[in-house]
Amino acid sequence: MDVLILIFAFVVILVGAELFTNGIEWFGHKMGLSEGAVGSVLAAVGTALPETTIPIVAILFTSGANSSDVGIGAILGAPFMLSTLAFGVTGLVVLGQRRRRVLGEVVGIDRSVVGVDVRAFAVAYTLAIGAAFLPIEPTWPKLVIAAALIYLYGRYVRSHLAAESSIGAEGLNALRLDRLDWQAPRDAESSPRLRIVSVQVLVGGGLIILGAVTFVGAVSDIARLLGVNQVLLALIVAPIATELPEAFNAIIWVRQGKDTLAIANITGAMVFQASIATIVALVFAPTAWTFAPGTRIAFASAAFAFLSTAAVFLPVFRTGQLRGRHLLVGIPFYGVYLALVAAAAGI
Repeated sequence: MDVLILIFAFVVILVGAELFTNGIEWFGHKMGLSEGAVGSVLAAVGTALPETTIPIVAILFTSGANSSDVGIGAILGAPFMLSTLAFGVTGLVVLGQRRRRVLGEVVGIDRSVVGVDVRAFAVAYTLAIGAAFLPIEPTWPKLVIAAALIYLYGRYVRSHLAAESSIGAEGLNALRLDRLDWQAPRDAESSPRLRIVSVQVLVGGGLIILGAVTFVGAVSDIARLLGVNQVLLALIVAPIATELPEAFNAIIWVRQGKDTLAIANITGAMVFQASIATIVALVFAPTAWTFAPGTRIAFASAAFAFLSTAAVFLPVFRTGQLRGRHLLVGIPFYGVYLALVAAAAGI
């Protein structure tokens, strides 16, 4: 039964990602937004919601002995998965499609957009991880860092929203749900109304969240039947499921040649998880957000996230180009960390 649920959830996420990417591009065009605002902010927040619900539920609404540990593992697992597997999957798609792509293996990103994301991630995650090395008591310094993260994310969002519009109608596919808008004009030059565009974005986002939550539930049931540790589940297993929306969006946009949107969706989600998601722990579980013998393996994932991000983007800053093979660097980092976790768990 769980396998059938997994298949159903997989299809729901895929349909939701298709509707969401198509709708969010039209929304960006209608609102006069830049690719950075659409990919790094709107798409990133929408696809980051599924994995953000796990720590919120674990920390705020679960009373189990390991609930805080599960929440911390989920928070740390998200940036790690995005910076390793999500990049790796995107790189595989780029390489697989290189003969059909205008740029071949080269990923045609807007370096100013991705550069803002990478720098914001580095600053926010450094602050967040640094908070784990503060004394357990008093907890108010962590609240100060949480406030700083809110401020930094606000500035980050404002910088993308202030950029000039770069989403033109000529590069957009027809809105999938436009035919449901019976009152819309049907002449060749007309574009979908903002109302139906917003409906499609909400429907796509809702399907993504529904599919991801269902997928995580089924994966969790299977993992428990196999006797997988809850913290390991939150750190490794659940994030794989919840990062599917970002991966699907990246695949869709890479196949369409919209590389900036594909990469910005991932890097923007990394910024969101490094800042907003960690605030949940800093505010509601400050004593659990601590580097200690029991959390060393979980916090080690942050080091791999930093290393993988640096390995992917340093060549970009040095040579000016991002290639599909550069994105594959994340996969070995994921493998090494998985081996570390397995060794620590005695698997």
